[in-house]
Amino acid sequence: EYMDKGVANELVIESADTDVAGQIQQLQNLIAKNVDAILVNPGDVNGLNATLLEALNKGIIVISVDQELNVPGVYNVGIDQKAWAMTSAEWLAKKLGGKGEIVEIEGFPGHPANVARMNGVDEVFAKYPDIKVLAKDTGKWDEATGQQVMSNFLAAYPTLTGYWTQDGMAIGALQAVMAANPAVWPQGVGEGRCQYLKLWQEALTMKPDFESIAVANHPGVSPTGLRIAYTMLMGKKVNTSKLGGANGLSFVLPVAAVITKENLADGLKMCEGKPDAYLLDSILTDAEVQAYFVK
Repeated sequence: EYMDKGVANELVIESADTDVAGQIQQLQNLIAKNVDAILVNPGDVNGLNATLLEALNKGIIVISVDQELNVPGVYNVGIDQKAWAMTSAEWLAKKLGGKGEIVEIEGFPGHPANVARMNGVDEVFAKYPDIKVLAKDTGKWDEATGQQVMSNFLAAYPTLTGYWTQDGMAIGALQAVMAANPAVWPQGVGEGRCQYLKLWQEALTMKPDFESIAVANHPGVSPTGLRIAYTMLMGKKVNTSKLGGANGLSFVLPVAAVITKENLADGLKMCEGKPDAYLLDSILTDAEVQAYFVK
């Protein structure tokens, strides 16, 4: 969009599944290219701090998308990850009537988003002393791994009444429940992905009283982050009173959608013509981005 308008002449992408050392190298590559702005989805809470400060010291605007960092000068763009997780955890606790035996399948331990989410989940379940967390394991944010972990839990805990998980692991977890088809299905949470919503619809043919919740974590945070970086490059000043997050450095975006049984049909309609991998999404317009800046 910005290249078409002639206001940007190059988009440099460093993209690969990598560890902290790999991300540091990618960032250093961008710094060496003397880019004007960097958008990064960090894989560690603190591991990139020194490199991000190096970029800032060279006058490069740095935006962290989808994860909240505590680096002065680095702005974060994304949903409130803790509140996002608490929404589905609270729903699960209430659906269980405040009591039961549950398991948790988390993403990568130590990853900023996962840390925030699990803190939120722990905070919710701490309010319900009769909800017992029997076990927790990582599904590595992978559908197949999530399915295997859930299968193991179902075998180990036949009286399981609920499970909390996140992202694509929710698809694997529900697939495991459907494959095992226990007499009483554990109550579980999902995600705002078309594949999950379609699987939920399929599950209803097996278990008509099946319920779930899907809270969208929209990928539109990245293009929204780009709009914010562009606005900063144009000399606009951030209105810090509009920011939030634990460190007051975050452009906190609204959650795109929360799907329950009451609006599942609406969610499925949003998926019409979309691939299974499509996540219920939203991107802030330029006008909406301006609300975060000094007039």
